[in-house]
Amino acid sequence: MEAFIFLLYVVPFLLMVYGAFVLFIRPPKPVLLASLLGGLVMGVINIFVDLIAYASRWWHYEFVQTGLHNPNDFQVQFSNLFLKSLNVLHVPLPFYLTPIFIYGSLGYLLIWRFWSGKARWFSWVLLAGVPLFSICRDISGGMTNGSYQVWQNVPASVVATIVMWLVAFFVGFALFWWKAKQTPFVLERTEEESEGATVSKHAPTISK
Repeated sequence: MEAFIFLLYVVPFLLMVYGAFVLFIRPPKPVLLASLLGGLVMGVINIFVDLIAYASRWWHYEFVQTGLHNPNDFQVQFSNLFLKSLNVLHVPLPFYLTPIFIYGSLGYLLIWRFWSGKARWFSWVLLAGVPLFSICRDISGGMTNGSYQVWQNVPASVVATIVMWLVAFFVGFALFWWKAKQTPFVLERTEEESEGATVSKHAPTISK
């Protein structure tokens, strides 16, 4: 995937999706902050493992400069800045927005949202599905050379990928749940429903 294409199109789309789900879930501020903290922990663990992988020659990242047709000066400079930061840090920093906001914060919020109620099964699906999906995606891309991650040591990369996602997801979730379990999700009732419930509560009963 081209570096600038990701920055220009994918990142704004991810943030829009995240914002839309947050508006839908409407988590209390402590729960939202806890989910962001858990997602940040997941992203930091990803960065740490990527640095170890680069130093150990397990995998590294490669990008083309830009995939845009006739890019303007700003676009070229922006893309060059990304590639220079990659050459210095050896990790693609914008790419960690996905584990922080989507696989981390949003995944945790959805688990919290459906944990209290009949749809708790969906929370269990997310608990197992998010790390498994991430593992399978990275392993498939690494083995087929179908991603921006170039594997140099396949056995070590497979093991590191599995361990990384399991540790990153569940450490972040444990931190999130430690804060969020004290504030279970409560379905908000509309004003009309609240008024109807009040009327029915105080309505007189007729006995035979």
